[in-house]
Amino acid sequence: MGSKAVILTIEDDPEIQELLSISLAREGWKLVQSRTGEEGFDYLKKHQVNCILLDIMLPGMDGLRLLKKIKENDKYRGIPVIMTTARGEESDIITGLELGADDYVVKPYSPKVLIARIRASLRRQEENGSAVKTQVWQQGGIRLDADRHAAFLDDKPLDLFATEFALLQHFLSHPDMVFTRSQIISAIKGPDYPVTDRSVDVQILGLRKKLAEAGEMIETVRGVGYRLRTAE
Repeated sequence: MGSKAVILTIEDDPEIQELLSISLAREGWKLVQSRTGEEGFDYLKKHQVNCILLDIMLPGMDGLRLLKKIKENDKYRGIPVIMTTARGEESDIITGLELGADDYVVKPYSPKVLIARIRASLRRQEENGSAVKTQVWQQGGIRLDADRHAAFLDDKPLDLFATEFALLQHFLSHPDMVFTRSQIISAIKGPDYPVTDRSVDVQILGLRKKLAEAGEMIETVRGVGYRLRTAE
């Protein structure tokens, strides 16, 4: 996918746009540049995109509002979104991850680091699309069908973000096993993925809420991490 991938950048800083056009062109990717959230979303509605680089601080519709629109739409929610922002506060990072962002980089960032993040996102997308998955897991009222990429609670479809789906699949496929936060991130995102413990907690909190009472099956193991308790 790498040489043919379409990367949509939504960034209003001309200097950063120029830097991205030079750096990403070397990878053989097709780069599409938008300066506002509205312009970027209009392009997304009409064209296929493989990855989105989304700045938080934008004129008009800001990056977080646009991210919410993207992840609420079944047509676009599977597209990896990497947040790029000059604001490195943990609250902004957590908000982005909670809304469904796949990754983030804080400005000023190294083009090499950004390219590595894009490659990782494209690789995960390709693996998710081509992997042969025939397994179904169930604990209590929770059921996950990897082949159909669908999850259910009491036979009602669950509306999960990509990270939440990966978290649930990891827990269901390893019932009663305790995992540290770093082990969880390594399992669903790959090794050396930069994320704070707080961000992991937020993702799991979101998953628990969507599972309602069944969310209590995902237990916090104090001082260690999390596990999914086998349904009685």
